[in-house]
Formats: sequence, structure tokens, C-alpha cells
Amino acid sequence: MEGGHTKPDKTELTECWRTTWKTPYIMRLALSAGIGGLLFGYDTGVISGALLYIREDFEEVDKNTWLQETIVSMAVAGAIFGAAVGGWMNDRFGRKISILLADALFFIGAVVMAASVAPWMLIIGRILVGLGVGMASMTAPLYISEASPARIRGALVSTNGILITGGQFLSYLINLAFTHAPGTWRWMLGVAGLPALVQFFLMLFLPESPRWLYRKNKIDEARSILDKIYPANEVEDEMNALQESVEAEIAGESIVGESMIAKVKGAWSNPVVRRGLYAGITVQVAQQFVGINTVLYYSPTIVQFAGFASNKTALALSLITAGLNVVGTVVSMVFVDRYGRRRFMIVSMFGIIACLVVLSALFWQASLHAPAVSKLGSSHFGGNTTCPAYLSAPDPSSWNCMSCLQADCAYCADGTNKYQPGACLISDKGIRGICRGERRIWFENGCPSKFGIFAVLLLGLYIISYAPGMGTVPWIVNSEIYPLRYRGTGGGIAAVANWSSNLVVSETFLTLTEVLGSAGTFLLFAGFSFLGLVAIYFLVPETKGLHIEEVEKLLQEGYKPKAFKKRKSKVEGSS
Repeated sequence: MEGGHTKPDKTELTECWRTTWKTPYIMRLALSAGIGGLLFGYDTGVISGALLYIREDFEEVDKNTWLQETIVSMAVAGAIFGAAVGGWMNDRFGRKISILLADALFFIGAVVMAASVAPWMLIIGRILVGLGVGMASMTAPLYISEASPARIRGALVSTNGILITGGQFLSYLINLAFTHAPGTWRWMLGVAGLPALVQFFLMLFLPESPRWLYRKNKIDEARSILDKIYPANEVEDEMNALQESVEAEIAGESIVGESMIAKVKGAWSNPVVRRGLYAGITVQVAQQFVGINTVLYYSPTIVQFAGFASNKTALALSLITAGLNVVGTVVSMVFVDRYGRRRFMIVSMFGIIACLVVLSALFWQASLHAPAVSKLGSSHFGGNTTCPAYLSAPDPSSWNCMSCLQADCAYCADGTNKYQPGACLISDKGIRGICRGERRIWFENGCPSKFGIFAVLLLGLYIISYAPGMGTVPWIVNSEIYPLRYRGTGGGIAAVANWSSNLVVSETFLTLTEVLGSAGTFLLFAGFSFLGLVAIYFLVPETKGLHIEEVEKLLQEGYKPKAFKKRKSKVEGSS
């Protein structure tokens, strides 16, 4: 009854539908716990659209890139701590209590964010929600795994992954729905409290994980739950399997030690586990440093970088990337067992690198061909509104829209033809209103560009490249690469590496775009992706179809790519 992410095959998916149709109680367990995945996905996606309107309501947020990054990334910081605490709570108090606490944190965080009167309240709300996200990411798949029949466990756990990407897609829909509602971002962030409330009440009437109950010597309670999940003739076999699994876990703890520090030390001192950690941490760090969460957290902002000024248009185009992410996750479920984990990741990385390089080139071309600044147009609104840096520039005739934005000013484009020379103005809420009052278009994050639609299409291709491979496979690899008694510890270490990398990327993205420009930032991520590809090629073995013992033997010998094995054998043969 091992927890964690397992990968279903086609037969398992068919069996899943058949079994849950006969025993709806199983699906009730899985979907009730899976709402945690939905909340996880919703929270990671919703901030991307809400940030556009938060900047309009709080001028200090609009003027401070670091504050924007902090509002986004504090949920990630909370998730790192939540995942660590969640692992301890799962063992101490049970899976059900952990999910209930995660729901409470979600709900309180959503209310705090919706009621925020200052950026500091938003940050506190994001930390609370992040704690819930971290706990849910650890607990929901574990609960589903331990409360599912073995033959359909992978398929049911995979519903959690689909609900995560589904939650991200839902967040973009909700963002779009509230673009014209009073309070815009307050509704976007506050809606997350409703599914948390629903899950809280559903979980009150569901049982604890049978594995946790058995581990706590509540054997009769564990049996009563298995009676509801399995046919009567299978319950005894499952009880025996549960007993063997728990005894093996206890025996492993007696060797390694029960404390977290002892487990981590034991993992790094064991050569087999250490090589597994090299592979597991590599794929998790690479997953983040390809820049995916810059797209998930800042997608509408990136669309605005590409030249789409309207918040509503930016959100609508971002919906495409979220939808493709869902499709990519389903594609991975269907094909990854056929083609293998390693191959999926390598092909995925080639696609990601190609998309990032072309995106970088497009943004570079867009900056070179940005429309010029008109001296007459800039003075049209009055001298007090014109960008001071433009007025004091030694050669203002060389300025274009991009020069204006780099000077922390804004560009007011002609409403009938946005590619004509426009005005370079002070970036201010009142001046923005004057510009829009003349039916002109206000640009603060990007410039009018004929390349914009191609940038959006490339973002879509990037997601298509990412989602089936680097989106899902790193979690599958981490569920298979470690020996059984180290699986929880190894997966936990790799998950912390993932969340920490996520924090670094989300906390620095907007600053990088200011320092390097959009083109330079995407080129930097292409460089990180290339390094990730090299590391995956040399450190990550194929685990498709291998039993735990076979994976352990593979790591015992030390993994080398096939090309290098052939070269070595040729050298030995010639000598």
C-alpha cells in the first residue's frame, strides 16, 4: 500500500472505470481527496490573472517588481514549509486530519486575500494558502493511493494530477469571468475558499487511510474500510498484504532510524539511494528551471510583453496555454508507459529548448521594431505628463516604445493604428485614465508588435513540449527510482528541491525581464534547459517496466548511457 505517484497503464484505466462503477464508494474517496489537487492547481494559476488587477489597485505593487514577485512566490515559500510539516502530520495525526487542516488554511488564506486592504495582507494570505498547497500536494495522492484497490491505484492517483492541471485551467476561466466584476481580483482569489469548504465537509464523513490505521494498531477499523473497498473474497488477502507492507516499513525504520534526520543521512550514505537521488533531484530541478512556472504564474503578463495591452485579451490568450497543459497531462498518461520515461523527458527537453530560443528571437525582433515615440504626441497631454527621461534624453528622436518602458514610463498608442508613433508618458494611474479617455491604448509591460501572435503560438508549443514529458514524468521517476524503505525520504528530498527551485524562478522572473529583457530571460532559460538535458542524459536511467529489485540493481552498478557503454566495450575489446 505504498503512497506516492504511480503510473497507470491502459488496462488499469479500463479496470478503474469498471471497478468504480461497481463500487462508487471508491470514486467518492478519490474525488473527495482529489479536490486538494484541484485547489493546488487553482491557486498556482489564479495569481497570474489576479496580479494584473492587483497592480491597478495598489500603485506600490505596480511600481515595485520585487513586491509583485513576493506576492506570487510567497505561496511557494509556504508550500515548502507545508510539505515538510505535512509529511510529519501525515505520520503523527493521519491523512484525514492533514487534509482537513489544509482545507482550513486554504479557506482562511482565501478570505484574507479577498479582504486585503494592503499588499502585506495579500502576502499573509498567500503564505497561508501556500501552507495548504504544500500539505495537499503531499497528502491527497497519499490518501488516494492508500484507500484504493491495488489493481486501479495508479489510475486513481493520476486523477489527482488531472485535477491539478484542471484546477489551473479553471483558474483562468474564473479570472476571465470576473474581468468586469467589481472587485475583480478579490473574487478571483476568494473563490478558492468554496471548494476548500466543500472538501472539508466531504472529508468529515470519510474514513482515515486503512494503512495509517493499521500502523497505529487500529486493525479492526482498517478491516472495516477494506470491506467497503474490496469484494469479500479479497479482503483477507489485502489484510495480509497490508501486514507485510507495514512490517517491512517498520523493519526498514529499525535499520535506518525513525527520525527524519536519520532517514536523510541514511539515504545519502547509501550508494544506491544516492544515485537515485542524483536522478530524482535532477529531473525535479530541471522541471522548474525550464521556466514553466514563469508561464503558469505570469502567463498574462508574458502575453502583455508580447504586445497585447488589454487585461481581458491577455487572460483569454493565456487560457490556451492552460488548456494545452491539461491535454499534455492526458497524453502522458496514455503514452508514457509505451515509450518510456527517459525518452519522453529527452524529447520534451529538445522541444522546450527550441521553443525558448525562438521565443527569445521573437522578443528581440519585437524590441527592435517597436513603434517610435512622437515628440508631438508626447507633448499633446501636457508637459507635466511627459516621461522625464524622454525630455532629458540627448537624442529623443531615437526613442521607441521599448526605450520608453525601460525608463519606467508608459507608452500611449494611437487607438486606430497602434503601430504609429505614440506618446511616452509618466506611468501613473491618472495619466493612464487620460490616455484611455481619448480611446488610446496604454502599454506598460510590452509594446505594440506584429510578432505578438507568433509569441503566443510559441507559448502554446512550449506547453505542448513540456506537459507530456517534463510536466508529469519527473514525479513518475521519483515514485520508481528509490528502494522501498527509502521511497518516502527520497521523494521528500526531491520534492523540496522542486519547490525550492520553483521559489527561485518565481521570485526572480520579473527582475530578470527588467535586467535582461524578455529576449535575454527566455534565452537564459534555454541555457538552463540545455544543462538539464545534459544532466538527464547522463544521470537518469529508464525505469519503465522494471521491478523495484531491478531498479536497485541498475543503480548498484551505476548508470551509464548506452552510447558510452558501447564505447567502453569497444576499447576493452581492442586492448
